[in-house]
Amino acid sequence: MSDIVSEVRRRRTFAIISHPDAGKTTLTEKLLLFSGAINIAGSVKARKAARHATSDWMEIEKQRGISVASSVMQMEYRDCVINLLDTPGHQDFSEDTYRVLTAVDAALMVIDAANGVEPQTRRLLQVCRARNTPILTFVNKMDREVQAPLDVMDEIERELGMTVVPFTWPVGMGKLFHGVYDRRSDQMRVFTPGEDRVGGDEEVLAGLDNPETARRFGLEWQQARDELELVAGASPAFDEAEFLAGKQTPMLFGSAINNFGVREVLDALVDLAPPPGPKPALQRVVEPTEPKFSGVVFKIQANMDPAHRDRIAFVRCASGHFQRGMKLKVTRNGKELRPNTVVSFLSQRRELLDEAFAGDIIGIPNHGVLQLGDTLTEGEALQFTGLPFFAPEIIRNVEVADPLRTKQLKAGLTQLGEEGAIQVFRPMAGSVLMLGAVGQLQFEVVQHRLETEYGVKARITPSAYHVVRWVTCPPENGGEQELKRFIDANLHRMAWDAVDAPAILVDHSATLRAVEANWPKIQFHAMREHAGLVFHKTL
Repeated sequence: MSDIVSEVRRRRTFAIISHPDAGKTTLTEKLLLFSGAINIAGSVKARKAARHATSDWMEIEKQRGISVASSVMQMEYRDCVINLLDTPGHQDFSEDTYRVLTAVDAALMVIDAANGVEPQTRRLLQVCRARNTPILTFVNKMDREVQAPLDVMDEIERELGMTVVPFTWPVGMGKLFHGVYDRRSDQMRVFTPGEDRVGGDEEVLAGLDNPETARRFGLEWQQARDELELVAGASPAFDEAEFLAGKQTPMLFGSAINNFGVREVLDALVDLAPPPGPKPALQRVVEPTEPKFSGVVFKIQANMDPAHRDRIAFVRCASGHFQRGMKLKVTRNGKELRPNTVVSFLSQRRELLDEAFAGDIIGIPNHGVLQLGDTLTEGEALQFTGLPFFAPEIIRNVEVADPLRTKQLKAGLTQLGEEGAIQVFRPMAGSVLMLGAVGQLQFEVVQHRLETEYGVKARITPSAYHVVRWVTCPPENGGEQELKRFIDANLHRMAWDAVDAPAILVDHSATLRAVEANWPKIQFHAMREHAGLVFHKTL
């Protein structure tokens, strides 16, 4: 038991979040580099080169230079095991990011110093705030002409409703960026443009009154000193309880592309981010140090190895000690698993894993046995909550260009639907499958993946439907019988989703309001959780 307690204390599990192009994937690479997990960082910009970011493994990501799927990386630093989840910045893939945020204990928010707080940052922050997730802030790209640091700090406080505590402060910017002053250790770290490898020792100048610092950096140093005095008087001291409640954020400045400020971010994560905490299930609250294993599937990824047509279920360990080959129960259906080829991740690179503890992310290869939101235990009937699925904003029909490939299309869409890359709806009356997504780019990614991973050319065409709602009926309102009556009466616009939950599709919101008025006992949901709204085709 004491082993479990000490191992849990070593864990730090966090996600990197940001608006697209803030430098999130670059920072992920550099965190791996500085922790010793990789020896050379892939250039995110050099799309035509053979090297790509470790965290961007999918073919379409390498072509476009963007992240479209979350990736997981584990590394060790200062005797801590760090589980790092790189999330897609693009809003069309925000559902994947929302689900990833349910599996972490902290978030690292990357802000582009030139653009400040951007729309996707606000959206992701709302999700973090709803869960009281502690947030560290990294203000990136200080080697460019950017906003004044006081303006960035003010904008973060105003826009995100959090108190900001600067841990480091920049001296200059752009061509006159000289480094950052570390307020905690009372010293200035001098900026040297970095490369894709970790360089030698950095130059450090101690103290605010160091004459050498004033001599070398003149006006920029004087301005930074004035700002530091202002900040010292105006900003509160770091308060751990406020930080852990998601109300206060430590702020660090740097330039990820130049390796500058990255080690400070790693140190802050180890020092400040909390180890795994209790996780609520429907039945009770599960403590991370409990001896028995439990975990939840928060992501499924198809074809990480296209040669093997595999599906990996990403499981966040919630409690206990996982050991390879141990007997596990899927609480949704009571099925038993004995996973023998469990893996830990460095993005697409995998290593066979013998054991894991609360906070770790493990990958279990499976062929459709596990679904998003499934809870795994050593036998106890638990169901973890909080994994969201949102009603899609865009609906399209999908057909196969070659009718002989219909079977492959259905297999491909089933797998992509299970992984949550897109929502697939099978009409109860009719044969044309429908796809639901948050944004147009999701359809392009699915079309590309169907062709490259499943050998299917798909035609995606406009649909007559624009609104989707999942439907349920509580037992006190007649339950299954009333729901069956509703489905029979609306069969022409009813469909099953990837987990066989019934949904109604309508042309616009006015039609939905009319249906709701006609069926007062039926509940219409814009969001479903895995635990709640699962009904089966036997209805």
